[in-house]
Amino acid sequence: MANLMTRIARPAALAAATIGGLLTALAVAPTAVAATGDPAPSCVAYYQSWRYTDAHNGCSETVAVTVEYTNGQWAPCRVILPGQWATFAGYGTDGNYATGLRTCDPNTPSGT
Repeated sequence: MANLMTRIARPAALAAATIGGLLTALAVAPTAVAATGDPAPSCVAYYQSWRYTDAHNGCSETVAVTVEYTNGQWAPCRVILPGQWATFAGYGTDGNYATGLRTCDPNTPSGT
């Protein structure tokens, strides 16, 4: 009977740990919509398609950026480590193209 309880308890503990880790990651990840900041450094490049806008941090320092779109919409502020990528919304079927990247503050509710 003790062996059966161990078999049941281990998967339950693993599931609880996994869910806890995911919830912690979501709580830490900045999701605020960012307002305008300074233009992103030139070492941060972006590439867009109809579905995604991908930003690459080619800088030696961590940056926080948002994407500005032609309709005035802003993407969530995202922190990108050196050499890493972040994915934002693309231009979609309505042609809402990205006009550039801006710096933002991920620690404030509005991203400003």
